[in-house]
Amino acid sequence: QVQLVESGGGLVQAGGSLRLSCAAFRSVFEIMAWYRQAPGKQRELVAASRGGSTNYADSVKDRFTISRDNAKNTVYLQMNSLKPEDTAVYYCNARGSTTGWRDYWGQGTQVTVSS
Repeated sequence: QVQLVESGGGLVQAGGSLRLSCAAFRSVFEIMAWYRQAPGKQRELVAASRGGSTNYADSVKDRFTISRDNAKNTVYLQMNSLKPEDTAVYYCNARGSTTGWRDYWGQGTQVTVSS
């Protein structure tokens, strides 16, 4: 059974940094991404990685960096210069050809940025 296990959320002051990790088990994926969902809002894409390409939401460009360690089948999200509006539950997402491009999701990790 495919599983995505996230870690690294927490409480941080504005201007601080956090790094999220997501380890994938029992499959490899071409696309790995991070989404977030704030209270009362729709889930939105934060950053995605496919091969050597990455893309970011405008709101996090130049502050967040997505990276992958293929040997560990893990994707990371380095978040710098955090703002209160970054407060949300962050979800890891993965899709790939070996699993029919089905969406897999992590359990979610809370990130809270205090002002």
